[in-house]
Amino acid sequence: MNKHFKKLLVPRHLEYLIISPDWIILDISSGVERFADRPDEVKPGKDVRTGFPELIGTEDILNAVLEAQQESFELKGIGRFSEFTSPFYLDFYVNEYTADEESLEKKLIIFFEDVTDKMLLEQSLVQSTNESNLLLSALSHSKIYNKQIITSMADALIVTTFSGTIKTVNKAAQNLFKYSEEELIGQQISRLIADRNFLNLVFQEQLLSNGELLKDIEVVCHTKAGQKIFVEFSCSGLQTDIENLKDFLYIGRDITERQRTQQRWGAQYATARILSESATLEQATPKILLAICESVGWTVGELWMVENEEMRMKPEEKILTSHLNGVRSQLLRCVGIWSRPAAVSAEFIEVSKQTTFAFGVGLPGCVWANRSPHWMSDVAKDVNFLRSQLAARSGLHGGFGFPILSNAEVLGVMAFFSREVQQPDEDLLQTMAAIGSQMGQFIKRKRAEAALSESEERYRELFENANDLIQSVTAGGHFIYVNRAWQETLGYSQAEISELTVFDIIHPDCKNQCLQIFQRVMSGEKIERVQAAFLSKKGKKISVEGNVNCTFVEGKPVATRAIFRDITERLQAESELRQEREQTERLLLNILPAPIAERLKQGPSTIAENFAEVTVLFADIVGFTQIASYLSPIELVDLLNQIFSAFDRLSEQHGLEKIKTIGNAYMVVGGLPNRRGDHAQAIAAMALEMQAALAQFNQENNQAFSIRIGIHSGPVVAGVIGIKKFIYDLWGDTVNIASRMESHGLAGRIQVSDSTYQLLHECYLFEERGTISVKGKGEMNTYFLLGRKDQDCCEIPQIQGENSVLGVREVTQRLVEQIEDKLRETFE
Repeated sequence: MNKHFKKLLVPRHLEYLIISPDWIILDISSGVERFADRPDEVKPGKDVRTGFPELIGTEDILNAVLEAQQESFELKGIGRFSEFTSPFYLDFYVNEYTADEESLEKKLIIFFEDVTDKMLLEQSLVQSTNESNLLLSALSHSKIYNKQIITSMADALIVTTFSGTIKTVNKAAQNLFKYSEEELIGQQISRLIADRNFLNLVFQEQLLSNGELLKDIEVVCHTKAGQKIFVEFSCSGLQTDIENLKDFLYIGRDITERQRTQQRWGAQYATARILSESATLEQATPKILLAICESVGWTVGELWMVENEEMRMKPEEKILTSHLNGVRSQLLRCVGIWSRPAAVSAEFIEVSKQTTFAFGVGLPGCVWANRSPHWMSDVAKDVNFLRSQLAARSGLHGGFGFPILSNAEVLGVMAFFSREVQQPDEDLLQTMAAIGSQMGQFIKRKRAEAALSESEERYRELFENANDLIQSVTAGGHFIYVNRAWQETLGYSQAEISELTVFDIIHPDCKNQCLQIFQRVMSGEKIERVQAAFLSKKGKKISVEGNVNCTFVEGKPVATRAIFRDITERLQAESELRQEREQTERLLLNILPAPIAERLKQGPSTIAENFAEVTVLFADIVGFTQIASYLSPIELVDLLNQIFSAFDRLSEQHGLEKIKTIGNAYMVVGGLPNRRGDHAQAIAAMALEMQAALAQFNQENNQAFSIRIGIHSGPVVAGVIGIKKFIYDLWGDTVNIASRMESHGLAGRIQVSDSTYQLLHECYLFEERGTISVKGKGEMNTYFLLGRKDQDCCEIPQIQGENSVLGVREVTQRLVEQIEDKLRETFE
């Protein structure tokens, strides 16, 4: 506000504040706090209704001023009363405020004026006038003069005898009480004034013996129609012509409107205060009913709430109603009632508690249907009031009700009753409608809070009972919440968790990975599946898997939430299963060729395949039977294992397929299951290296083993048959001939058939053995393999360069010597 405008306010002692369309204080003058009911709440940024509760319920009027639908709004004669300070009166005026012509923002400015002096001056002036009139009346015995004074007074004037009989009334008194002069003269003053305490005070002669005044006494009076009004009386004694006999002079001013305004504001303020201090509607209801009844002077207050009829039904009744009506039925039920002590019968209260009203039925139902306040001047005579007979027996007459609204939805109805016939009071109904709106907002808010609390409790219970590990962590890594499964799995107490951060419990093996994930989540990335590892209190590694998300407020990360599942046992089981599978795989590959094993894994079936060109090798350790006779089984097996293991390594080295071992016989094939053109060359190379390997074994172990090898090339059928103890085997004449090449061969020699010779003779050296008789085949021409052509034949083990017969004899002689040495050791 500009300085020139502020200077204009100084002479009138005005203070001001400026508010926004949502009732927030934007600017205040320096002394405006003294006009507030709660000065500490009158600050920029505060809701103006907190400091000035008189504005509660005037929101629609203020909006009309703001939208230029109404020029201004004012409230006058507002009093601030305190037992520690003198009364304080103020007027305030509300106008639309625009800071400058270019500004489009709408605001309201409220001016406050201290009218205490004015009010006191008016009261003093009235009082002085009354006193002057009383003095003039006492001094003047002129009836004309008295009548002129009485007629000219705006306040009601009543003169009574000492006993209270009315002698004189002026026109203002007649208008106030709605009686004619004839109807009042000769009647008792108690016909007008219902306050017996006040009359008793007046009739105490000692108070008025010296003309002393009773000043500004607020008294409840009744009009001819029985309407209750509030009159502020001043009273004094008048000396009559008869000595020691006095009349009483009453000067009264109608303060009904002021009193009712204060009552209405008091009721609204009390309701707002009670709602702000109450946690539930049940706590607030009796206090609000009491506050309204006390504020407006009514006798009984009721609260009716809209309920579904199904809430009171048995399960079978709910099903029947659902089938019959198809929709839920609603009704009003009394959930709270207050009355002045002994003011109404217990029957009225009990029946009210048991009664329900349908839509449009009775006073509560009518308010519900119309969604607006409703007034009944005399419920005892109103045919629409269903409890009229009970009301009559309890002495209840006036009644009104107003809806509790929230967004045009009627949540309930409040009804109030008086022991007097009451004429409609539109101002009171408007105030009550504002109170209904306050309560509607309160109920909606509390229901929302209850629903939220119930939802949170459900989720908390769900989280607490979940087997998964649930955690909530701040952006700095501190724990906000962990569930029971989290604590039980990791072993940390609540006190320890409050001192830890999420980075303290991440296992070192995955700390870098987890930090990267945390940063990605905090940057807004959604990660549906993540694996991590935590460190339990006992130092155990706990592997987890789950999802993580982040909550943002105003674009900034505030917390991450994660749901993990403990997969420690699962990972261990998977590792064990993987190891078992690898072992099984290795075992299977030791039994079967890899391609055959893959085919078997895909489904059990007979596997047989033709191979047109393969080379089969049979080998047999010569003299094995004699050696076995003097060695223990374990020693014998150990020797064979060393020899055959060396052969196995050679077969892998040359890419050949070992078929089987039978006793001391060894079978290997080239050219299957993977077909290859150099199958004969690979078998020949292995055969030569088998001799070399056996020679090395003999030298290292001081043995004299000899090996007989037979080779044949041709077609075979290879495969796996049966359903148990699978073995990859060969069938066909080629296998039989290769076996005959070995069995008909010579110790220390490699005998090959003519077909194999034809495949190898260009690259290998051979010695023709000639024709031999082969069982089942007759005469066959065979050869001894000596070595490769690019190698010196002398590199072949020495036994190969000797005469076959001499070689056999030497080997046999060495075997005999070993047997004799063993037998000698045994008998010695």
